[in-house]
Amino acid sequence: MRALLFSIGLSIGWLSIAHAAAQAPDGGGNRSKHAYAVRVSNDSIRLDGLLDEAVWEAAAPITDFVQKEPVEGAVPTELMEVRFVYDETAVYVGARMYSGRPETIQAPMSRRDDEVEAEFVLISLDTFWDRRTAYSFGVTASGVRLDKYHASDDEIGDDNFDPVWEARTRIDGSGWTAEFWIPFAQLRFNNDNELIWGLNIRRRTPTLNEDDYWVMIPRTERGWASRFGELRGLEGIRTPRRVELLPYITGSSHVTGQRDPANPFDDGLNFDRRVGLDAKVALGSNLTLDATVNPDFGQVEADPAEVNLSTFETIFPERRPFFQEGSDLLRGPVTNFFYSRRIGARPTGPADGDFVDYPATSTILGAAKLTGRVGSSTSVGALAAVTSAEHARSFDRETGAFNDTFVAPRTFYAVNRVEQQFGSNQSTVGFQFTALERDLKSEDPLSARLVRRALTGAVDTLLRFGNNAYEARGLASFSYLAGETSAIERVQRNSAHFFQRPDRPGGMRLDPTRRTLAGSKLQASLEKVTGEHWLWQTSMDNDTPELETNDFGRLNTAGDMGLTNRLTYRETRPGRYLRSYQIDTNFNPRLYWDTDVGMQRNFSQFASATWRNFWYTSIGWNLDLRAQDPFLTRGGPLMEHPRRWGVNGTARNSITSRVRWSTTWSVNGSEDGDSARDLEFEIAVRPAPSWQFSMTPSYQREFSTRQYLTQKGGGRPEVYGNRFIFGEIRRSTVSMQLRLNYTFKPDLNLDFYAEPFAASGSYDRFGELLVPKSRDLLVYGENGTTLDRLTDGSLLVTDGTASFTLENPDFQVKSFRSNLVLRWEWRPGSTLYLVWQQNRFESRAIRERAGLGTMFRSFSAPGDNFFAVKTTLWFSTN
Repeated sequence: MRALLFSIGLSIGWLSIAHAAAQAPDGGGNRSKHAYAVRVSNDSIRLDGLLDEAVWEAAAPITDFVQKEPVEGAVPTELMEVRFVYDETAVYVGARMYSGRPETIQAPMSRRDDEVEAEFVLISLDTFWDRRTAYSFGVTASGVRLDKYHASDDEIGDDNFDPVWEARTRIDGSGWTAEFWIPFAQLRFNNDNELIWGLNIRRRTPTLNEDDYWVMIPRTERGWASRFGELRGLEGIRTPRRVELLPYITGSSHVTGQRDPANPFDDGLNFDRRVGLDAKVALGSNLTLDATVNPDFGQVEADPAEVNLSTFETIFPERRPFFQEGSDLLRGPVTNFFYSRRIGARPTGPADGDFVDYPATSTILGAAKLTGRVGSSTSVGALAAVTSAEHARSFDRETGAFNDTFVAPRTFYAVNRVEQQFGSNQSTVGFQFTALERDLKSEDPLSARLVRRALTGAVDTLLRFGNNAYEARGLASFSYLAGETSAIERVQRNSAHFFQRPDRPGGMRLDPTRRTLAGSKLQASLEKVTGEHWLWQTSMDNDTPELETNDFGRLNTAGDMGLTNRLTYRETRPGRYLRSYQIDTNFNPRLYWDTDVGMQRNFSQFASATWRNFWYTSIGWNLDLRAQDPFLTRGGPLMEHPRRWGVNGTARNSITSRVRWSTTWSVNGSEDGDSARDLEFEIAVRPAPSWQFSMTPSYQREFSTRQYLTQKGGGRPEVYGNRFIFGEIRRSTVSMQLRLNYTFKPDLNLDFYAEPFAASGSYDRFGELLVPKSRDLLVYGENGTTLDRLTDGSLLVTDGTASFTLENPDFQVKSFRSNLVLRWEWRPGSTLYLVWQQNRFESRAIRERAGLGTMFRSFSAPGDNFFAVKTTLWFSTN
């Protein structure tokens, strides 16, 4: 609670500063197009998709649509009429889409927000008339709802926005019709007597590969809400008193595979039950408070399997609905300071025992978000969450004793962002602040592993000029950590910093006495974003070595300066063979401030084309020159990486095809003989209107001459008395993602996801770095050294009088993950979930290459099954 109050208080302070300095936008946009909504009495429309009520005749239809695809600026092939009416509680949309061949209308069934292959109509509303943000509501010809929130002036939008609204459709001899019911309670808008909203309308006709718009934005220009026309006539709308409650109850069972009867923490079924509550409260007409207490995300799809041998953490997308909605506003352009998956992540404290009951996640006790607008030009977003302290239970067979180990402290999280729009070109300035506070005392063992406090702050700006043809961006930010000396030392030693590296300049080396760590980041860019043929961008980013955001954000490396230079030539006018094409040329040098041996240099080029039949192909190449790398030895001295190159390509057919396919491939190599071959193919078919099936097999084969293994003492003076040990590795990875979906009706779906996965790695030719700043190795078994493989697979190395062993690094991994979910929105906003998840896994230290047979044997690997029933019930004061 204190985190939320702190975050909201900070928002109010920033709002007062930003609002006082703001300049109201002058209007801009597309003033030439106007539409009018007509007020009607309550209950005058029955939502059935028929458009047979008399009130529709009273509203003037919108008919002046324009093609964007396939012929920009042309008259649409088929006519469309769209009308708007409203009453005290909602705005209604009635749309008639004519078709000369109604039997060809593509109307497949699918789950919400899936419009692939389907004909649809989409209504976009800039309810604040700020020419930057917008809501989109759409429906396919089969009645599948589509909804998005556009946090910036971009058409893509966020489809995690799922308000409570309804739509109905009908197909007839003239085409199809649609009726929308959009409650004012689900929208945020300025509290004026007469509302003026920005408006755009889109119709997608896949059989014609045609996109028609009310306001068509040319292919050579950017923008979305800034180009909208106007919707007028909305008068006397009272601010809705919006309070929505969504309680849930769930029961689950975790069935363990190969259960050990002696495990006191596993009874075979492991029943559990939970209750919780989500709430949404309108604070005036512009702001919304979302809160959740004891949330449950058991129906969320699992992450794909992987074997990561790099120094960098794999970043998985957020899948939890509470943290997905509104994330663009909270994150803004400062993408690496807020990573919502840190909230509720698995604890990291150690726990030992013959049997350990270790928590898979940190329990989220509660979380709250405040999002919306103040006035017509200031956006605000604030998030606060608290996770509970976690303990692992362990059991010792010999003594029969149970132990309780503290593995995670209670933790408070806060994110705050304010964005102010100003000027006639909708430029912006933003402020962001994040805070993490762990409830740790100096005597707690975890205080030696975890920092107590982590803060970040940033100010950013986007300046548009030259009639919105150019954009300049800037960012200045900081990070700050505080904690015990051992915790700060762990941060200095992690893979983003490697302050322990022995050849770092003196002022940037490990300091085990530090209790704080503060760093900063600067970014700037200038870009030409519109134009018929030529575009360009140049940008710079600079991190100080002490920058650290991984407690609440994500960061791979710090302490470098990079330049990005891109030149683009494009053709958007269809020709004899191609509809469009584009060629990008990039030069990206990067300098690490803690080195004295020059910079890393990368060159790349990428060409893409859309053919007349709407097929798409691309091909690219890249070249990395030789350079010193501060990360290859994982905290050891600098090591050179060789000259490297790569080629990649993509091909796919039209996204509106009923059988869709795509393939991506890449081939990489180096002057040392390293190689990598990646191939992925996807095919998606719809055997019947309610069925969808997709299969995505992928294969990777890699040979690396210098895969880092470990570090040991007793090395030569040239390498600072240590041994930095590498091996040649041959890796194989085979996986296949399968998806099968059946839609009974638009609000009742059965979704199945499965991924069999296999990976292997076999090591040979072991050695240690011979000389810093080179890539030469002292190979074991040569030059007076010996290498013997022992019966347990480990390796015995002798070097003169010294000897040491290496653990067997070979591996083969099999994994099978699946997720079956029945989702039924049995009344608006209320949903029932039936869930079955599997997680099978097996890892062995063997020299056996993974192939298709290995992947399919993952079905029989030991693992767990998870079953759950969850229901939510939506209540609203409206």
